[in-house]
Amino acid sequence: MKLFKGLASLLCLAALCAFIVPAASADEWNKETVITFSGPVEVPGVGEHNLPAGTYVFKIFNSQSDRHIVQIFSKDKTHLYTTILAIPNYRLKATDKTVITFRERPAGEPEALRAWFYPGRQWGDEFVYAKPRAIELAKETHEPVLATRIEPTAPVEALQTAPVEAVAPTGEPVELAQVVEPPPAAEPAVVAAADPLPKTASPLPLIGLIGLLALGGGLALSLVNKRTV
Repeated sequence: MKLFKGLASLLCLAALCAFIVPAASADEWNKETVITFSGPVEVPGVGEHNLPAGTYVFKIFNSQSDRHIVQIFSKDKTHLYTTILAIPNYRLKATDKTVITFRERPAGEPEALRAWFYPGRQWGDEFVYAKPRAIELAKETHEPVLATRIEPTAPVEALQTAPVEAVAPTGEPVELAQVVEPPPAAEPAVVAAADPLPKTASPLPLIGLIGLLALGGGLALSLVNKRTV
């Protein structure tokens, strides 16, 4: 009976660990990050579009292979300011600190949020603006901007399937690669041919090991039977 109690304790411990581990890695999944802006910032998405200087919390709300949904909260996480559609962007070198990039604006205008890179990651999030605003920013910055036709008042669920394009200062669509950096092409893997086994190799050691394991299993079952009789 003691043996069965021991096995039951181990199973309970394993089940407990299964619930604890996911909770410990939650922040790593949603990339929760506290960011302080020293001046006003323009942000895209569904919700407020101009944030005053202050401290905010960035989180990944939904993550798909070709897009992310990012939310910006107040410092105490009680107020949601905006929910933003973002496209994965690649950088050659990861940093150990959070990196936020902006689009340069005329003097006196708030900086426009461009991308967010999480510490230690080469992949970041390039933010998507509503198309009319994206064209205006492209004209101001003289470079393409990611755009979507989704209205700023659209439901958050619409962002998950919204089409995304890049628009030039002329308003014409251009390739996404002109805005987001694709990952480098993977080099073909080189697989070395396995050396053939020596002709003297024999299956006897393996057979012997299997026999020992079988013997050990039989002894364990015998002990269990004796204790339960």
